[in-house]
Amino acid sequence: MASIEIANVRKGFGAVSVLKGIDLTIASGEFAVLVGPSGCGKSTLLRLIAGLDDASGGDILIDGRRVNDLPPRDRDIAMVFQSYALYPHMNVRDNMAYSLKLKRTPAARIAEAVGGAASKLGLEALTERKPRALSGGQRQRVAMGRAIVRNPKAFLFDEPLSNLDARMREQMRFEIRKLHRDLGATSVYVTHDQIEAMTMADRIVAMNAGVIQQVGSPLELYDDPANMFVAGFIGSPAMNFLEGQAKRVGNGVEIIVGGKAFCTLPHALALPEDGHVTVGIRPERIGIGAARGGTAEAVVDLVETTGAASVVHVDLTGQAMKIFTTERLQLAHGERVPLAFDAGHVCLFDRASGERLR
Repeated sequence: MASIEIANVRKGFGAVSVLKGIDLTIASGEFAVLVGPSGCGKSTLLRLIAGLDDASGGDILIDGRRVNDLPPRDRDIAMVFQSYALYPHMNVRDNMAYSLKLKRTPAARIAEAVGGAASKLGLEALTERKPRALSGGQRQRVAMGRAIVRNPKAFLFDEPLSNLDARMREQMRFEIRKLHRDLGATSVYVTHDQIEAMTMADRIVAMNAGVIQQVGSPLELYDDPANMFVAGFIGSPAMNFLEGQAKRVGNGVEIIVGGKAFCTLPHALALPEDGHVTVGIRPERIGIGAARGGTAEAVVDLVETTGAASVVHVDLTGQAMKIFTTERLQLAHGERVPLAFDAGHVCLFDRASGERLR
């Protein structure tokens, strides 16, 4: 296990700045997930840690040692890619053993390492198979086994589940997290899928446009987002954003949306002078029905049913909004329904900067 420190790391390709001064410390044994949309710089940062690209500035330290000038083979890390990158002419055993053979590791040590990795990953019965005879999930396990046998200081995962179907991704998320728990190794995992980030990470590093937006535990980012980007990217269905006005009322803040009362926050905030704000509320924090003490009325547009829950799309004074509910409500298109908002979980954002108002 090893800590990874990233200090003011920058990366540019010509005139294009991809990473704009990244500062991040990943603790020894931590499972950190870099998450963000395509082009945000998360894979570039992973490649810099691995030594596959050179940083334009800043320092990268692994276990306290500056590694900027070290080639990948000397950084003692193992990387698992989106593409499995297996040798098609080798069986599972030989694919996992290949890096150890290159280091002239004794045969007994290779057999022990490969056997242990195969056991952890449930590959014992598949060691004689070639990659073409394996499913996508099995190939990804082999790629992970190839990394495990090296016993590296850190594992780097670059969107390893993107090529798998939804059910297999769910299974592999569990297996990777369980493997991390058993090995206790430092892991850095890159994904654009916020569900992977929420379910796997000790800490999430949310990135956008080459800048870290927020770092924290999954629930910290979900419950207390620093800005509109984090609030909108983390969570499914995504947070609702509505244009509104806010004004101080006693020790609280009254919110108006579409000229009608939305809710009153029980605490004071620093508001812009003109009172124009973006109101954020998560879909599960909205109740439907008069019995909930609804303070606003919306028009049902569409209902998406998943079985265990439903997502109700409504129009609130001309603004679209989603509601997540586990109640089996029979709602028709065009029906008017009263809504109640959980004021304790309403977020206000500055319209210009997108930063959270506190």
